[in-house]
Amino acid sequence: MNQHIKTEKLPSYGGQALIEGVLMRGSTSLAAAMRSPEGNIIIETETLTGIYQSPIKKIPFIRGLIILWDALGLGMKFLSRSANLQAPEGEKIDGNTMTGTIIFSIFLAIGLFFFAPALISQLIESWTGWNPIIGSFTEGVLRLTLLVGYIWGVGKVPEISRVFAYHGAEHKTINAYESGEELTLVNVKKFTLVHPRCGTAFMLTLVVLSIIIFSLLGPMPVILRLFSRVLLIPVLAGIAYEYIRWTANHLNNPIVKILVSPNLLLQKLTTREPDENMLEVAISALKTVLEREKLSQSKEMVP
Repeated sequence: MNQHIKTEKLPSYGGQALIEGVLMRGSTSLAAAMRSPEGNIIIETETLTGIYQSPIKKIPFIRGLIILWDALGLGMKFLSRSANLQAPEGEKIDGNTMTGTIIFSIFLAIGLFFFAPALISQLIESWTGWNPIIGSFTEGVLRLTLLVGYIWGVGKVPEISRVFAYHGAEHKTINAYESGEELTLVNVKKFTLVHPRCGTAFMLTLVVLSIIIFSLLGPMPVILRLFSRVLLIPVLAGIAYEYIRWTANHLNNPIVKILVSPNLLLQKLTTREPDENMLEVAISALKTVLEREKLSQSKEMVP
């Protein structure tokens, strides 16, 4: 084991599964490694600027919004690039189509996971005369059920199942690195599929927090209820991020282990055991990020 890595406080590295690929992100750089139809590993890199280097990323509760941008911005950009790598000529996705897809996906997600549960619970409250707190709790349970059901359902699609396998490869690679192991196939293969800082954990935490916070808002007209669900998404994201960050830094605490167990359990639905080709892609992505960040640090140290 690399003792230097083991004893030194590590920066946090995160990633995302792509179509036949993996995106890895560090503090100053990202790398997307994608397997081409010919079997080659294509790597694209980018320097993280703007909001990633701004003081905002150090402000508690506000920095969680970067996670949303990460998923909707950089994540979708490289997801489209990975899709285009696999697509035949004439079927590639252009910029306007991808922008439209992103906008549609955002509205669909808000409608499915926020508006629909709020409307259904409002109707239940009206028909049954339930206390609004019970109605809000029912809304949260519906939202959680929809989330789990959606993840389970899309995981049955073969193409998505492969994406979930690349998700597993991403987790195994980061787990190996954070354990101080050399990034080889033999070493990475033995690590777990789950990771406490996963986006799946973020989503589940956000939904559970919505049950608590929305229940405290009390009764309100249906239109105001719907608007409140959307307006509070950034607040929920900020709190969820801080919670995930805190639990990831205190995993040795037995109480924290209990708290994070639902998050790790849900990841069983969003990961699959990767094959060696997938692991090679994930390892290539993380190694590239590590090399770029090491080079960047060495340049900063030169007077």
